[in-house]
Amino acid sequence: MEVISIERSTYEELLTSFNSFVTQMRAMADRGTDKRLGDWLDNQDVCQMLNISPRTLQTLRDNGTLAYSQINRKVYYKPEDVESILHVVASRDKDIKMCNLKTECL
Repeated sequence: MEVISIERSTYEELLTSFNSFVTQMRAMADRGTDKRLGDWLDNQDVCQMLNISPRTLQTLRDNGTLAYSQINRKVYYKPEDVESILHVVASRDKDIKMCNLKTECL
């Protein structure tokens, strides 16, 4: 075993820096616990809410209509973001139904 000798002032500076680091890490950990994943929706939830296919959901993500967050390969959505595009999906469905009723669609 090797013994290293340092001055008291150097040790106290090191200890102060370490305590400051620990305090910052605890603060970051506390902020992390405020974010609950339980409030977020996954792909299946959103597809059921909007009555759309997974491919349509992918298109909504790709064109920027629906905001999302991704952790590894899993995609999550805020409920308020999904609710904000309900009218977009509803109007799209109306346009498709109207187009199917007409013999000619533009």
